[in-house]
Amino acid sequence: MGWSKNVDFLRLGWSKNVDFLLDKWSKNVDNLYMLKRKIYNKLVERKNSPNKKSLLVRGPRQVGKTFIIREFGKSEYESFIELNFIANSNLKQIFDGTLEPKEIYRGIISRISNANLVEGKTLIFFDEIQTCPLARTALKFLVEDKKYDFISSGSLLGINYNETDKVSMPVGYEKDIEMHSLDFEEFLWANGIQPESIDYLKEFFDNKKIVPDDINSRYLKFIDDYLVVGGMPSAVNKYIENTNFIDAHNEQIEIINNYKDDILHYASTVLKPKITKCFDSIPMQLSKENRKFQYSKIENGGNKSKYESSLNWLIDAGFVKKCNNLTLPEFPTISHCEVNNFKIYLHDLGLLTAMYGLELQKSIIRKDLKGHTKGGIYENLIFDMLTKKNIVPYYFKNKTSTQEIEFLYDKDSDVVPIEVKSKNGSTVSLNEYIKKYSPHIAYKFVDGNVGFDGVKYTLPFYMGMYIE
Repeated sequence: MGWSKNVDFLRLGWSKNVDFLLDKWSKNVDNLYMLKRKIYNKLVERKNSPNKKSLLVRGPRQVGKTFIIREFGKSEYESFIELNFIANSNLKQIFDGTLEPKEIYRGIISRISNANLVEGKTLIFFDEIQTCPLARTALKFLVEDKKYDFISSGSLLGINYNETDKVSMPVGYEKDIEMHSLDFEEFLWANGIQPESIDYLKEFFDNKKIVPDDINSRYLKFIDDYLVVGGMPSAVNKYIENTNFIDAHNEQIEIINNYKDDILHYASTVLKPKITKCFDSIPMQLSKENRKFQYSKIENGGNKSKYESSLNWLIDAGFVKKCNNLTLPEFPTISHCEVNNFKIYLHDLGLLTAMYGLELQKSIIRKDLKGHTKGGIYENLIFDMLTKKNIVPYYFKNKTSTQEIEFLYDKDSDVVPIEVKSKNGSTVSLNEYIKKYSPHIAYKFVDGNVGFDGVKYTLPFYMGMYIE
């Protein structure tokens, strides 16, 4: 029985609320499944730029790469041609012989029905390019030819772990961009919140003003939803379709199982069981009071020499992301990175809470989750918000002190500290940091409202989307 039918969760059935309907976008079928993504505008900018290179869209599996490129090609070009090397492996034969552009174009026309090559107005899309390395090599010559535009995509897994040692990459002719699952702002769009509403809310952030209680409560509830649903497009669509968290959870479990299948497919025989154990340990690692990643927590006797390559595999695949400690919180932070002291966060928040189980996700919605697990989840939330803005966060844990700053990042030749409080309370660590290092500004994220005290700026969790 879906949660939306349970009395405890009726408050989440916002689609039945008159006020919420005022914010809803069109309910036609296309809008239900066409999630608005920020990367679309970047694709348009790339199309209009001079001296275009081929664009490689990287990212973990199932974050929506193929869908958004397909929509972009069909909407922005007179002609769009897609070559999916997994769906139709025969297309690889186009690149078996000469890589001269005119021969490749002939191969495309002869193998793809209704392929229409319009010079200057055609986008050719190489999907799952990791399975056809010669197609990636050919991009150098195709870009030099300047007749058509080219975009390719592939999972980080395939690009990083496909055997391409003997294949020349199109260095200098290819620009790459990483695509993530939906960030919190995109999640709001999917839930019918219009950009104008988000811009209005930003005025409270810019002016350091308290947000009206009804608006603040509403967006904190969206944070709860985001913690549970996350940003994987298929999970978001399942939730939006019926406002049903169980449907989203089932979709998340399927994605997690697919990731484990990818481990079995791409990893070496020796690494497969180690990578799986390492991946399964992430929820437990974030539930410790000290959330520093520890190899010994993967299994009894686990150590760096046994599991470091397995963890690096997960990072390269895009499944998890690393956050390093700083030896000194001084600009530029990269100069003080401690490579052997780090935390690990999952690339998608909904997948993380799904790994904890459905009962934990229900507890988040009921707002009765407690303990160290809650703290780890909210840390992952702020990490998610920062990294999806291409901010590189670190953390700071001085070996001579018990105090810790959850995140720090470079901003205007200064280091900005961030403390994350999953429950209301004092900020001893942040107060000590401010006193000792005198930052220009410091952020404290809470399940509350806006506050300002000297350089310390208290923000509700949802305002993480405004950090630049």
